[in-house]
Amino acid sequence: MSLGLVKKVVIVGGGTSGWMTAAAMSTLISNGCEIRLIESDEISTIGVGEATIPVIRGFNDLIGIDENEFLRNTQGTFKLGIEFVNWGKPGDSYLHGFGVIGRDQMLARFYHYWLKMYQEGKAPNIEDYSINTAAARQFKFMRADRESGDSPLADISHAFHFDASLYAKYLRRVSESRGAIRTEGRIIKVEQRASDGYVEAVVLHSGERIEGDLFIDCSGFRGLLIEETLKTGFEDWSHYLPCDRAIAVPCASVSPLLPYTRSTAHKAGWQWRIPLQHRIGNGHVYCSQFMQEAEAEDILMNNLDGKALAHPRHLTFKAGKRKLAWNRNVVSIGLAGGFMEPLESTSIHLVQTGITRLLMMFPHMGFEQADIDAFNRANDEEYIGIRDFLILHYKLNQRVGDPFWDYCRNMPIPDTLQRRMDLYQSNGRLLLSRDELFTETSWIQVMHGQGLRSKGYHPLVDQRTPEEIEGFLNNVKDVVQRCVDHMPTHEEYIAAQCATEKM
Repeated sequence: MSLGLVKKVVIVGGGTSGWMTAAAMSTLISNGCEIRLIESDEISTIGVGEATIPVIRGFNDLIGIDENEFLRNTQGTFKLGIEFVNWGKPGDSYLHGFGVIGRDQMLARFYHYWLKMYQEGKAPNIEDYSINTAAARQFKFMRADRESGDSPLADISHAFHFDASLYAKYLRRVSESRGAIRTEGRIIKVEQRASDGYVEAVVLHSGERIEGDLFIDCSGFRGLLIEETLKTGFEDWSHYLPCDRAIAVPCASVSPLLPYTRSTAHKAGWQWRIPLQHRIGNGHVYCSQFMQEAEAEDILMNNLDGKALAHPRHLTFKAGKRKLAWNRNVVSIGLAGGFMEPLESTSIHLVQTGITRLLMMFPHMGFEQADIDAFNRANDEEYIGIRDFLILHYKLNQRVGDPFWDYCRNMPIPDTLQRRMDLYQSNGRLLLSRDELFTETSWIQVMHGQGLRSKGYHPLVDQRTPEEIEGFLNNVKDVVQRCVDHMPTHEEYIAAQCATEKM
């Protein structure tokens, strides 16, 4: 029995997560439901999540924004993947590219044919068979050409780099144009119903009392509603992902404009490099147990490609998630619900899927526990899958002699990850569930890129002769390269499609 529709949605906190939520809800919920966002100008947002993965295009399509307009408004660039430097051992480099690799065959996935020939020393690195990685290495870019038929040009998969603060401002304009109401103010009190602990209202410093039916906590690490009020609890994963500090600083742009994110391993962590149209975003993620703040800052500042444009900003965090993402009538989105370091650019993705999941499970006033439980189970599964993928990067390091990396290489890992590594080592198999974020091609690129080797391959590959397989691989590689030759540079494409006007 329905108890009526939710009429008042209150979003606590702005930034990327708050305004993504407001944009989606103001676009898709129109039946008399008030969408109200509360944010304080006194409270700064984290604003360093500037790299994304391809599924964000689905979110932008969902709320009906033009891609070129969005990029012009956010100083955005395109992203074909992530380069990992020094993660296996110093001097190593590999690309985790988006999209497909090669052409799957009826009997086995493409990478099994490649595994056979690679193990025999007759095939180059797997990067050569992906248009995303081949183009990235040559600083080329174009959007997928869906009219090109079976060509690799139809397989290009892209995401974005953008200025997160500008993205929030852009989404604010979108949200307010569609009816969302912004209230500026600092929350000083949260009122709960005596009968069941549901949040009833929040009180601002001005004295204004704002009631709601459904509250969405986008208050960042603080978790004003989900944690400070409801005492939901936190599942700590820092024993698997021990980095707990970050330093962020922008620097001046340099050429060429790379169409990928770069992650460079250092002594006790790693450095991100995110190229935007007007600057490069940089940060050093590190573990405070193995490195002091001053040394971490020196490493970052001494490894910038251009002149620093601001003073370094220091952040503290803990890897993990809330024990419940949805508790009573409060749903946590973004950092309020958990934190996974931005190694694979999943922060904004988790905001997106939290919003999408909430819209799929949108409650009536009864707030059925079965719906809440289903939401939380799906959220847990997603976080665990991403957690395992991030742990993989640390576990497979070969940086012998660095105490931090020695710890990571020798630390116990979840059984879910160990079983996956064992299965791959046996015969190159990767059995994933349908809803996992990272595909087989993502897992094999990281596993192989960091030195995990399969002893075998799918046995049905041997139904084709080595000569046939070698010819097949060479053809794929040659076609990919001819397609890349056809593409413009990343800078040329942005100049033609979505360049931000110079101020």
